[in-house]
Amino acid sequence: MIDISHIHPMLVHFPIALLIAGFFSDVLGLFVKKEFFTRAGFYLLILGTLGAIAAVITGHMAGDGIEAGSLKQAVEVHEDAGTLTLWLALITSAFRIILVWFEKYRGALKAVALVLFLATVLSVARTGYYGGELVYKHAAGVELSFGNN
Repeated sequence: MIDISHIHPMLVHFPIALLIAGFFSDVLGLFVKKEFFTRAGFYLLILGTLGAIAAVITGHMAGDGIEAGSLKQAVEVHEDAGTLTLWLALITSAFRIILVWFEKYRGALKAVALVLFLATVLSVARTGYYGGELVYKHAAGVELSFGNN
């Protein structure tokens, strides 16, 4: 049976992939001047933000029960990074939705939106780094099996 702590690692790959791909799609659209890439970047941003919401919710659930020690501290650092990423994604998405809604995604406002998107992507990478440390340095979620089922 799948434990709730297994859901978080399955979901985190969606915001990572969607937000990074969305940012690169936006940048590509900037250079090749194709609306397709800009629109794809917008939709990937929205989907990635929804994925980040799911990742943060399941991450908090997975971290419940860790009470003390270096693992607790590492989990808190990862959770704080994830929360920052979620806020950046929400702000970036809201800003972009407003710009699209009012047809103002151009010029200086477009540059601000891209800088926010870059900050979100960098925050995703930072959060992923700390999540990787939880697994590879602290063995969080790792179940050792020595052939005894």
